[in-house]
Amino acid sequence: MTERIAIYGGSFDPVHYGHLWVAENAREQLSLDRVIFVPAAMSPLKPHGPVAGDTQRLAMLRLALAEAADSTDLPSLIVDQRELLRGGTSFTIDTVEAIRADHPDDELYLLIGSDAFAAIRLWHRPAELLNQIVPIVFRRGGDPEIDWNVLDGIVSAARCEQIRRASVNLPMIELSSGEIRERVAAGRSIRFRVPREVERLIATESLYQAEGSSG
Repeated sequence: MTERIAIYGGSFDPVHYGHLWVAENAREQLSLDRVIFVPAAMSPLKPHGPVAGDTQRLAMLRLALAEAADSTDLPSLIVDQRELLRGGTSFTIDTVEAIRADHPDDELYLLIGSDAFAAIRLWHRPAELLNQIVPIVFRRGGDPEIDWNVLDGIVSAARCEQIRRASVNLPMIELSSGEIRERVAAGRSIRFRVPREVERLIATESLYQAEGSSG
């Protein structure tokens, strides 16, 4: 049976409830069967790389998604570590092609924030990517309106309209991984911002602490 699957890439450094809200809202609004979280080894647009290690980010994701299951008891939100195993710079089109090979008969989508979508022309082989997979563009709280003009000259008018129809409306989410890292470094609480087990791992591994802090 054909499934509708969305790929959700990012640093997830750390994963937080905003990420989970994005995935679950997209799953419900577009009747997706699965959302595949793909942690990046190194994003070409974030050359300094993640703060936490690959193993730690993967562990946090697995903890956050541990209880996600659909009505068939199969996981509806899952983790795919292929970019971490591949290493080096993570180009989305390489990951899409690899997942497409694993799911040749399924409908594939790409979850992407409006901020990242605004820079789509800077992505690796953007026209080829956008003609292989339909992006689901979502806005975070405080982000400006989506500028669909960035697609001019990259895809056809029909494809542009298909992408517009796949966009999703989300509740205002004022959460970011950067803010969480700053709160940890300042010794402030991150409770209710990340799953409890993720919070415990961050504390146990002493992640994101200010330089020179101990414990």
